[in-house]
This record gives sequence, C-alpha cells and structure tokens, in this order.
Amino acid sequence: AAAAEAEVRLLLQEARESIEAARSYRRELQQRLRGLHQAREQIKESATLTRDVLEQHFSDLKGTLKKLLDERLMSLLQEVDVIEQESIKPLDECQKLIEHGVSTADDLLREGESAVDGDVGTQNEKLCNFTKKALHIQLDSLPEVPSLVDVPCLSAQLDDCLLTILKNQIFRHGTVASRPPVQLEEFVEKPGGILVRWCKVDDDFIPQDYRLQYRKSTASHFEDVYVGSETEFIVLHIDPNVDYQFRVCARGDGRQEWSPWSVPQIGRTTLVPHEWTTGLEGYSLSSRRNIALRNDSQSCGVLYSKAPTYFCGQTLTFRQTVGQPDRRDSLGVCVEQRNGYDSLQRDKAVCISTNGAVFVNGKEMTNQLPAVTSGSTVTFDMEVVQLGPCSNEGGNFKLRVTISSNNREVVFDWVLDQCCGSLYFGCSFSYPGWKVLVF
Repeated sequence: AAAAEAEVRLLLQEARESIEAARSYRRELQQRLRGLHQAREQIKESATLTRDVLEQHFSDLKGTLKKLLDERLMSLLQEVDVIEQESIKPLDECQKLIEHGVSTADDLLREGESAVDGDVGTQNEKLCNFTKKALHIQLDSLPEVPSLVDVPCLSAQLDDCLLTILKNQIFRHGTVASRPPVQLEEFVEKPGGILVRWCKVDDDFIPQDYRLQYRKSTASHFEDVYVGSETEFIVLHIDPNVDYQFRVCARGDGRQEWSPWSVPQIGRTTLVPHEWTTGLEGYSLSSRRNIALRNDSQSCGVLYSKAPTYFCGQTLTFRQTVGQPDRRDSLGVCVEQRNGYDSLQRDKAVCISTNGAVFVNGKEMTNQLPAVTSGSTVTFDMEVVQLGPCSNEGGNFKLRVTISSNNREVVFDWVLDQCCGSLYFGCSFSYPGWKVLVF
C-alpha cells in the first residue's frame, strides 16, 4: 500500500509538472501568436501607408505635369500670337496704302472722264486741271508687295523624343523597399524632451545624412525635427506623459533621394520641462519659459528655475548666445533660491562663470574650463555619494559633480549639510544680450 501511494504521488508530481509545462508551452505559443499578429499588422499597416503615399505622390505628379504642360502650351500659343501680329502689321499698312491709291485712282478716273466728255466751253480748263493733278499724283509709283517667300509661315516643331524620355524616367521613378537601412534604437527621457538615438542596420549602406520626424500620436502628419549627420538628437517641446511617434530615414553618400522610413516607434517622457521663473525685471522669457534673455534693464540678480526640477542622475544642459562677459556672470545649480544676490558664486551653489572659472560654495577652483562661446553647451551631471546617515534633520551629504564645456570637463565633490533630492538651476548676467536655453 505504501509503495502504491508513493507511486501515485510520483505520478501526481509528474502530472503537475506536465500541466505546468503545458501551460508554459501555451503561454509561449500565445506570445508567438501575438508576435505574428503584430508582424502581420505591421506589414498591412505599412503596405496601406505605402499605397497611400504612392497614390498621393502620383496624383500630385499628374497635377504638376498637367500644370507644366498647360503653362508650356500657353507660352507657345502666346509666341504664335506675337509672331502673327508682328508679321501682319506691315501687310496691313501696305494694304491701307494700296486701298488709298485705288481710291485716288478712281477719283482721278472720274475726273478725267468728266473732263473729256464735258462741253466745249469748259473742256479746255477741265483738261488742264486734270493733267496737272495726274502729274502731281505720280501714277508711275507703286507700293511694293512682299512675295510669299519673304513673309513668315508659322509651324510647330514637336520632338517626339520627349515622350520617350518621360516614359523612361517615369518607369524608373520610385521604388518600394521592405527593409530600411536605419532603425530607431533608444529613447531617453529628458525634462520636456526626448533624446532619440538611431543606428545603421545595413552594412552595405553608407549614410551621408539622417532625417528624423515625429508627431503626436493624435496627429495625422509627421514633421521634420532634425536633418544632419549625427545619430542622436534631443527633441524639445515634448509634453510630458503624451505618446509621440518617431521615424528616421537616411540619404546615401552622394545621393539625393531618401531611404525608406524606419518602423515608427513610440516615445514619451514623464519629466516636466525645465522652466525659468517669471517676474524678474532683468530677464525676458520665451512663451515656454525655457529660454531667458538678459534685457536692457539695469536691474541685477539671479534668475532661478520655477521649481527644483533638476534631479541627480540627469544631465542639465544650458545652450547660450553670448553677450558682453563679466567675472560675476554665472550658470549653475543651487540648493535653494536666495534673493539679494547678483551671482551664483555663493554658498550652497556650484556654477561656471562665462570666462570658464568654476565656483563651489562661492570659492573658485584651480581647474578652469574654456570661456563660454555662442552656441556652445554647458552641462551639469551629478551623482550622490553619501558620507553619513541622512535623515529629515539633515546630515553629511556629498554630490559628485561633472561640469562640461567646449569638450572639456571638471569633476569634483560638492559637500552639503543636508540631503538634496532635487535642485534649482539659475543664471546671472551683468550685461544685456545673453540668451540661455535650458533642457
């Protein structure tokens, strides 16, 4: 009985294992079915989109070709009209001259016949007047009429080879490809933006330029956001927690046409965009409040972020247009907003001056970066290195800071007396003309 019970338990165990294996097998099959469904949908959707693109493109071509042919026809017809008018004008003038001569000759004939047939008393005077008039008219002078070989004979020369050229070009126009040479690779969340990376997947394809497009998932059309040789780009002005579709294509070396689009992929960011605070007299802000311009106001002070939106582990980037520099200028981050200061070169702040000097808690470091230039970027990267216990009451706290500018960087430790999960950013400029984009 014990042996039979053990055998039953063993069979039950094997049955349970088989059931679990069957469940796992079914899950794998269902997952593969979903994969097949997605693949089929991708083929169908891309085929439908390709048909729409082809039909729209050739419809536009038809309209454009008809417009061009109509314009050319109108130009040739106008040319015929001009030649006709210019050629007939001297003939009309000659006709008027001849008709006038015919009318004059008719009058002269009537007068002469009247003089010849008149009575004897007045005949002598009429004949005398008629003879003088006939001599005055110069009856031997005739206008010259051009011969047919000397006047234009219009005709149209139409080269039938145009149809052959168009036929050859049309039959070679357009291609349908199933595998694009580049694909989207990675999406990295940024405050109010997404860093998009892509890569080449066709080893035989030599890219010259890339073209990145995006759209909100609710929009109907893609729009260009980047064209260039880089393989990554930060797309700004992205609304947080909203899906966006991205696609990329490439242009081969020495080619004019673009490759097929990559498979569209969805990217989103959950990070709210960085914004400058409003209301500081010395600065004007863009509509999205991510660009600050130092205006002509004599008022000085530090322009801070609206909120502590910079978190350790992220990259904070400033891109600026330069004005007149001053040693008290600053770009950086701080623990808290403090009014009454004209620079971030103070306690509980790290910053870089426009001349490249680096300040930590108000003290200038020996290491220095290149001076800030127009169009260049200054980036701040921080990671936490905690020294002591951290509590709500505070404690020893250290951040490892990396500041980069013009392909050079400095790394240092920033010691604070409190835990900082998020930080403010800020800037200060003494003279107008400075413009800073933050992202």
